[in-house]
Amino acid sequence: MPRPDGRANDELRPIEILTGFQEHPQGSVLMKAGRTWVVCAAFVEDKVPPFLSTPGTGWVTAEYAMLPSATHTRGRRSPGGRDKEIQRLIGRALRGVVRMDAIGERTLTLDCDVLQADGGTRCASITGACVAAGLALGRDLAHLREPIAAVSVGIVDGEVRLDLAYEEDARADVDMNVVMTESGRLVEVQGTAEREPFSREQLDAMLGMATIGIRRLCELQRAALAAAGE
Repeated sequence: MPRPDGRANDELRPIEILTGFQEHPQGSVLMKAGRTWVVCAAFVEDKVPPFLSTPGTGWVTAEYAMLPSATHTRGRRSPGGRDKEIQRLIGRALRGVVRMDAIGERTLTLDCDVLQADGGTRCASITGACVAAGLALGRDLAHLREPIAAVSVGIVDGEVRLDLAYEEDARADVDMNVVMTESGRLVEVQGTAEREPFSREQLDAMLGMATIGIRRLCELQRAALAAAGE
């Protein structure tokens, strides 16, 4: 069956990565994935948490929230369990690629605020936060081992599809979020069978589809950073 927005199964939603969206953070991005819009801001502070035991290394953490008006029904401002789970995911993802020894004894905090949600907010947050981190740490990728991005993939109407918008996500047989580096190394895979269990062959097909999307997103991340440095 055709997708609701007419995309091919291996096609991302229209992606825009707008840098310098805010004035005060050292790095900021408005990440647009279709109708999902997330502001990602990166702040660098000259301190580290007391639990760090290795001198000369830094730390990366994140916060995530959705504005009350981000969805069709008004939400609450106070973070719930879902928001806390997502912000931990964002922090894990960026800690997987930031060179902690290179940033020194500093803390990089990534604030991801969803202005508008149409599925894939955690994935858009990670993808945008990587660019914000690159901007904050020097407008390049010198402090990152490599770019990292995230994308959703799932089985809808018996087909493997990339980058699910809410309409597809809500009726997917399988819903999966994949966090992956540009070279194809995995940080996290979150996959759930909403109805029937899925096979190993279907899992491999979804990971292959996600890899297509991650490579494209990393290309767009590099292009956004290069344009910001001009």
